[in-house]
Amino acid sequence: MKKYLNILLGILMAITVVLLVWAIVSGGSDAAISLNLMWGYALLVFAIAVALICAVFGMIKNPAGIKGTIISLAAIIIIVGASYFYAAGHTVNIVDLQTNGFFGHGETVITETSILVTYVAFVAAFLTAVATEIWGAFK
Repeated sequence: MKKYLNILLGILMAITVVLLVWAIVSGGSDAAISLNLMWGYALLVFAIAVALICAVFGMIKNPAGIKGTIISLAAIIIIVGASYFYAAGHTVNIVDLQTNGFFGHGETVITETSILVTYVAFVAAFLTAVATEIWGAFK
């Protein structure tokens, strides 16, 4: 099974490299950029689908892990929801250089929500690393 996954990974990487080289050689043509974006979206959808399928399969194999999965999912929903409501509560003016104006409220809310979620993830990763090191030192 691992052999087949390595072959699949090699094929996906080769396709990505070919598309990237094509975009560079063509000087960033609209067709090359469009195809690269579609390929990136396809990879993202594929990765999300595989992650969900593996999570469901893991829960079926190990029902004891369902509680942790539900708590993690609830935490993610709460963090994203709180970030969205915080971002939607005020207006941020982001300059749109193409139109010499400002982006609309919807675009800025999505942008600020993404930034806030990223900040929370960075802080959580930092605190987890520090707590793990402290825990390991006392063990």
